[in-house]
Amino acid sequence: MNESPRPFKVPQSVLVVIHTPALEVLLIERADVPGFWQSVTGAKDHPDEPWAVTAAREVLEETGIDVTAFGHTLTDWATENVYEIYPRWRHRYAPGVTRNTERLFGLCVPQPHAVTLSPREHRDQVWLPWAEAADRCFSPSNAEAVLQLPRRRALAG
Repeated sequence: MNESPRPFKVPQSVLVVIHTPALEVLLIERADVPGFWQSVTGAKDHPDEPWAVTAAREVLEETGIDVTAFGHTLTDWATENVYEIYPRWRHRYAPGVTRNTERLFGLCVPQPHAVTLSPREHRDQVWLPWAEAADRCFSPSNAEAVLQLPRRRALAG
């Protein structure tokens, strides 16, 4: 049986910082790269997919959290990072694609709780105070997003 080749990833993704009102942050560890801790991330399914739809889908796929549940607030931070795609993952993109645009979101949940990880993608989870979480993030853009939480909370409050 021949499997059809996987389509190339769209070089537009979301990063969703899941946190509590007390700024405890959920990090998940990648299954394919032990020690690589991150927030929820994922690419659009197609270029026209709205950013918020991508964010909600990725959160559900990677954690089992439904962003429409009572007490959850998904916020588009209206911030985008453009970065070089790590060479180890470039084969997932069309030939010649080396940069990705990442849109930032925050998801406030009432309290830390266990999440349902996709074992194909992630192997562990941890809730940490925001500064500790930023220190553990592998990606500089993820760490910077976590470091923005206190300022974003103050602006929203």
